[in-house]
Amino acid sequence: MRDRGRVLVARLDDAGDVLLAGPAVRAVRTRAREVVFLAGPNGRAAAEVLPGVDRVIVWRAPWIDHTPPPVTGEGVEELVEAAGGIDEAVLLTSFHQSALPLALLLRLAGVKRITAISNDYPGSLLDVRHVVDESVDVPEAERMLAVAEAAGFALPEGDDGKLAVQRPLPDIGKFTGHCVGVGGVADKGAYVVVHPGTSAPARTWPAERHRQTVRELADDGHQVVVTGTERDLTAYVASDVAVDLGGVTTFAELAAVIERAGVLVAGNTGPAHLAAAVGTPVVSLFAPVVPAVRWAPYGVPAVLLGDQEAPCRGSRARVCPVPGHPCLSQVTSEQVVKAVRELTQ
Repeated sequence: MRDRGRVLVARLDDAGDVLLAGPAVRAVRTRAREVVFLAGPNGRAAAEVLPGVDRVIVWRAPWIDHTPPPVTGEGVEELVEAAGGIDEAVLLTSFHQSALPLALLLRLAGVKRITAISNDYPGSLLDVRHVVDESVDVPEAERMLAVAEAAGFALPEGDDGKLAVQRPLPDIGKFTGHCVGVGGVADKGAYVVVHPGTSAPARTWPAERHRQTVRELADDGHQVVVTGTERDLTAYVASDVAVDLGGVTTFAELAAVIERAGVLVAGNTGPAHLAAAVGTPVVSLFAPVVPAVRWAPYGVPAVLLGDQEAPCRGSRARVCPVPGHPCLSQVTSEQVVKAVRELTQ
């Protein structure tokens, strides 16, 4: 019975983080009359494809955004007005983020019941304070689902708790016509997707390694599709060997392209979580600036490459703090091709 009214679920950072909130959203959906998702600009497209979301509000949080805007009365008023009519809120944060600034603003908007993780004393800002041991690494999707459960929302019977996207996904024949199978549709596994971009330099494998990998994958018998938003980068990586889809797909179309792939090759970035949401294995070029236990592809076969004991471990750095970027620069194209082979056999 959906007796909890209009419930806001908030995750204010990037697309991958929003996708990892999917199981928590589906839990809230079981008892909410309407689910409103509060996302940052970088997470909007991901929020729009989450099953169970009825409406998305976009707001740029000064304490979370990578290029934070100044705190202004107008910005506060914008959120307070957008959150009007919300009965309850479930605030989802990473271990290095605080839910309390958002809780304060939602109180000003009249939200009566708020649940979040807070190891700091929340006073009257929270109704349900979920306390966790931050020294213990758990997958981010499970951490967020636990917050929903603390608020009294549980996954419906039969829900496996994995990541998911809304169905049906768009037709992608115009992008993958080179890989047609029976009926003119690209069969599952017809190609490998290589996604060279990331949102932070510290998580990025060198472009020339991606380009070499594309060539070696082609030599190994794979058709290759290169995706991303940085068109100069995707064009360089694709060269004259792969199909370059840089800058031409919507987020939902990207999900469909990745779903048809046998494997995705990507760093710790949104499309790696999108692959998990559509059931595609991942070769994960994972820099240990954040723990892989928390942010590695969730619920799908994956091969993790990168020195997880490198000096940058746990630094949360966006720009590599170690000369030479050793955690990823030591990964070879041969290792990636071997990992793709393992996941496709």
